[in-house]
Amino acid sequence: MSILADARALAAQDPVCDACLGRVFADRSHGLTNAERGKSLRVAAALDDDEPYEPVETAECWVCEGRCAEFDEWAERCAAAVEGVEFDTYQVGTRAPPLVEENEMLLRESAGLPEDAGERFKSEYNREVGKRVGRLTDTAVDFGRPDVQFTLDLEGDAVEVDVHSAFVYGRYRKLERDIPQTEWPCNACQGSGYVGKQPCEKCDGTGYLYQDSVEGLTAPVVRDVMDGTDAKFHGAGREDVDARMLGTGRPFVIEVMEPRRRRVDVERLEGDINAFAEGKVEVEGLRLATYEMVERVKGLDASKRYRAEVEFGDAVDDEALADALAELEGATIEQYTPHRVDHRRANLTREREVYAAAGERDDASHATVEIHGEGGLYIKELVSGDEGRTEPSLAGLLGVDAVVTALDVVGVYGEDEDFEDESYFLDGAADGAGDADDAEAVAEGDAETADEVDDADDADDEDDADGADDEDDAGTDGPGVENPEE
Repeated sequence: MSILADARALAAQDPVCDACLGRVFADRSHGLTNAERGKSLRVAAALDDDEPYEPVETAECWVCEGRCAEFDEWAERCAAAVEGVEFDTYQVGTRAPPLVEENEMLLRESAGLPEDAGERFKSEYNREVGKRVGRLTDTAVDFGRPDVQFTLDLEGDAVEVDVHSAFVYGRYRKLERDIPQTEWPCNACQGSGYVGKQPCEKCDGTGYLYQDSVEGLTAPVVRDVMDGTDAKFHGAGREDVDARMLGTGRPFVIEVMEPRRRRVDVERLEGDINAFAEGKVEVEGLRLATYEMVERVKGLDASKRYRAEVEFGDAVDDEALADALAELEGATIEQYTPHRVDHRRANLTREREVYAAAGERDDASHATVEIHGEGGLYIKELVSGDEGRTEPSLAGLLGVDAVVTALDVVGVYGEDEDFEDESYFLDGAADGAGDADDAEAVAEGDAETADEVDDADDADDEDDADGADDEDDAGTDGPGVENPEE
């Protein structure tokens, strides 16, 4: 059959509006709306048949039940729903009424056309409402992960809005000891601050074992500046509670949920955080980032450089210390799960490389050593030997007891590439968004409901491989326990 014959067969099931007629031929020609296609075919058929042209009111259409006349209304409702919310990109999805979807099938079936001819009703709705939303809000459609996802529930007569998280990348230095990276709820009261009706004695009723954390000194500031509902801290591993993080700082991302502001001055934000932290923590290099940066920070292989103050059980001379450190440099270390973490880590032997080892004595029984090692190397056990669980060790090579009395992390580096890849920053990422008219390119399967849009939280709960990068000398386990590192 010819296209006009098909159009006649469809139009014969009167009343069928121009949009529903044209939608069956959505794969024909470009630069036309379905309503324009439908009207053109109706006019062409009338001319070919030398019959009067008879338009059909959209409100009377039995296929869409008049909904193809409501594009403007739904776009205006979308714009109103995000009034006061800053965003640059968006996407529109539609939940079509089941009856409309059934009507579409019947229309094609009655005309003897394939069930999948043209495009689906919801695809047209996504595109037509989406174009209008872009014009009303002066924002761009993004078929990947937009700032805002609109879902039109046509049957429920509701616009659902999902304001996706915003992300701020940076590096932090922890300048004081006894500060965990993330908030550490008390395991005696489960973070409530009370045991029964009495204030918890272990945490003095605060609900936290430590009153400060890197998260608590940074994330609330970012949340407030971006006017979000909550914030979550993601770090590239973590140091022990009693270890400082100095030098290069440690990469992190703060995720802000449902932000109303996205276009923030990161230099000013950096100053706000550092003032709030009062010298306990400082941040630098803040940049607005894409959501993929969360997975990068949590998953990129990283080496660490440490500085440890070591105390020996007996006197050690310069030559012996130098020889032992030289033997450790370049060595492959076998570490069976340390005693202090075996209550929550699988018992297995891990192999890690020592890239560099150096140090000097402070006196006969004390030294300061620097170790650069593969991620997941347990430094305290590398020094002490952990009763033979780590081989070789500094203590074993010297033939004396050795213990780390103070530990600092002074460098965190990507093993094969830097953390700071420009493609992960909003001011350096490739532009995946288009203007409102690019919504014409929406494919049939593009985000038809908000349920199909991924959330950054999917990446949030991934643990580091096998718990490596884990050390913690606090023997407390619980929901807020550090996944200790060095």
